[in-house]
Amino acid sequence: MAKFLITGITGFAGPHLANLLHAEGHEVYGLIRRTNGMESDIRDVVNDEVYESIKFLYSDLTNYRSLRKVFENNWFDGVFHLAAQSHPPTSFIDPIGTMDTNVMGSANLFQVIQDHQKECKLMFCSTSEVYGNVGQDGRKIHWEDRIFPANPYGASKAATDVYLQERMENGYIKGFITRAFSHTGPRRGRIFSISSDAYQIARMIRGLQEPILKVGNLETTRVVMDVRDTVRAYYLAMIHPEVTNHIFNICGDTPRKMQFFTDKLIELSGLSEVRQKVHEPFWRPHEIHYQHGDSSNLVEMTGFEEEYDIETTLDDLLMYWLKKIDE
Repeated sequence: MAKFLITGITGFAGPHLANLLHAEGHEVYGLIRRTNGMESDIRDVVNDEVYESIKFLYSDLTNYRSLRKVFENNWFDGVFHLAAQSHPPTSFIDPIGTMDTNVMGSANLFQVIQDHQKECKLMFCSTSEVYGNVGQDGRKIHWEDRIFPANPYGASKAATDVYLQERMENGYIKGFITRAFSHTGPRRGRIFSISSDAYQIARMIRGLQEPILKVGNLETTRVVMDVRDTVRAYYLAMIHPEVTNHIFNICGDTPRKMQFFTDKLIELSGLSEVRQKVHEPFWRPHEIHYQHGDSSNLVEMTGFEEEYDIETTLDDLLMYWLKKIDE
């Protein structure tokens, strides 16, 4: 049994990772802000047994002193660093806050691991957004391709990504970087496109919304993976003894236009007449039109394979929102 700390445990992927770690017999710690008060919020995807097994630790990544106390009083075999401001459109509205959380918060975490638990293995959750418009010619983006972000969120992750590469290369930190491409599933916030569709459709099913679906740019192409597969990729890389100083693209292998996911959700809902209406606030400035990643090094090293088909993922997401609406 190993001891793992998850930063961002009250976010989207964190609770799913906690489920997996618990199922694998590990001890799970979750780092949250003391003023967060959101521990119990994860019960929407975490059962009582898992929830009660998690040891919550209180700190703020942007406060080095409070973070240092956590690492002075606890010992971890590994840290999954998921905490971030992860919504690209929000990063245009609040670029300074995004940089403070994503860059300085991460720098504090890297420093405290370097100073107090150098043998602790770190996974930094970067993002495909660091690549920006690389791969617009339809080819798969390689993990050694240049990074040239197209939004402040991507820039914040790119800065942290490059800084950690330096820390690892010079032997200060033992770790690896995961660049997650699009993923969705239960608990995905409704400010994100596919989940927004599912939330609106769930409201239509319950008679709370007219059958008019507000959508963004449905012509963009993404490889979308289930969040439960995404966190399993994180885990397989973490426990592999030879994974250190590596960069992995975490992604599915089937590129689809966003229109596909919208149409599939409507089909799963059983609703016969849903009109799709472009909603300008849902459009991103400087949209990335096509992304498809090369994850072959992850597959070769860990044997990772997707377990969830996209229809199951979308159906689970729709059921999640129906349950939330009914609460």
